[in-house]
Amino acid sequence: MTIAPAIPAAELRLSVAPMMDWTDSHCRAFHRVLAPHARLYSEMVHANAVIHGDRARLLAMDPAEHPVALQLGGSEPALLAQAARIGVEAGFDEVNLNCGCPSDRVQAGRFGACLMREPVLVAEGVAAMIAAVAGVPVTVKCRLGVDDDHEWERFLAFIDTIATAGCVTFVVHARNAWLQGLSPKENREVPPLRYDWAYRLKQERPTLQVIVNGGIADAAEATAHLDHVDGAMLGRAAYHTPYLLHELDVAWFGGSTGSPRTELQSRGDLLRAYRPYVEAQLERGVFLKHIVRHVLGLFAGQPGGRAFRQMLSEGAHKPGADWSLVEQALALTERREQAA
Repeated sequence: MTIAPAIPAAELRLSVAPMMDWTDSHCRAFHRVLAPHARLYSEMVHANAVIHGDRARLLAMDPAEHPVALQLGGSEPALLAQAARIGVEAGFDEVNLNCGCPSDRVQAGRFGACLMREPVLVAEGVAAMIAAVAGVPVTVKCRLGVDDDHEWERFLAFIDTIATAGCVTFVVHARNAWLQGLSPKENREVPPLRYDWAYRLKQERPTLQVIVNGGIADAAEATAHLDHVDGAMLGRAAYHTPYLLHELDVAWFGGSTGSPRTELQSRGDLLRAYRPYVEAQLERGVFLKHIVRHVLGLFAGQPGGRAFRQMLSEGAHKPGADWSLVEQALALTERREQAA
């Protein structure tokens, strides 16, 4: 795969979206093995939880994950600033404010996508976070609008208001969010994608970094966006078919950090590179099932992929399960590959 990016690599951003109950520290450590240059995101954490909750769990991060962003939810500037400061002290390289999640729980707490109708409040929160974490980027993830907001001018005014507060990077999930009548899953699928709005934003505000998100399913599609914006954020595609991250990292950046490597590594080699992390976690008392659930899609669409998933799914929860189970699963794929 030899796809040349349309703009200098230093300006590109390949990102893995924050996904509740999915992008925990184990997941991010695995994705880092696959994509040394990607920007990884934490699950969304409410500012109050960061301030008052179990920080050791909520802000758990392995040094191998960097660069990694902490995504916050919330709407009170003072609390966002305090949470951002805590996150940066914990080692996060970026703080991202979620203005795109449409769930009922998020709306009830006055954060997420409903904030797109309160740009001044968002700007106040962004300004407070920037002041609290001087030198660390504060970014915003948003939609194009909510419900029947289909006016370009309203979307642009939202962006401009936040940019005036000092934010220069926007991750744009290129569809509206419906606050009533659609589930979170439907909100990722039903509202039509309008990538042209993200493209137009970059064209009209060239000094902003614009990352497009939403519905990106494969490497060719992700790369095509680079003709118009500064990068792509992948969500479920990256999770369910994680080898896609490796393909993009090699195509966009050349693969391994500090190495001229430009060829793809095998899935087996990549998974074995994850072994030191897995065994370190096992020594700390983490159960294998909590770690390997994130690797089940590595062989999606490949010979032995189903057997690989089945062996790990059925065996990882058993007492004493360790890396040897992963090797057994890999052996299944290698035999199937040879047979094919």
